[in-house]
Amino acid sequence: QVQLAESGGGSVQSGASLRLSCTASGRIYSSAVMAWFRQSPGKEREFVALIRWHSGTMLYADSVKGRFTISKNNAENTVWLQMNSLKPEDTAVYYCARGSHYSSNRAEYVNWGQGTQVSVAS
Repeated sequence: QVQLAESGGGSVQSGASLRLSCTASGRIYSSAVMAWFRQSPGKEREFVALIRWHSGTMLYADSVKGRFTISKNNAENTVWLQMNSLKPEDTAVYYCARGSHYSSNRAEYVNWGQGTQVSVAS
């Protein structure tokens, strides 16, 4: 079974940048979709971005479009989330996930990392 491990979170000021990494152990099949979700206290886990493992096709939540970029390196089994122009409302635990459908629905994802905290101060 694929295990996912996130890193790169931290505490920053509004307007700063962070880059999150997600490294997978085990084989990721070409049909897979890798995604980032986030969860703030008292809120449901929400979709941030996804990327198809084979084609690299990407999808973003409207709230992060133009500020966040998802990318991957198949040879290194790694997915990144570059976050620029961070806002206080971006504060959340960020999770990496693996699924097999091009979907922003968290129910479609079967493997999850442990999460990494991102805190943005105003």
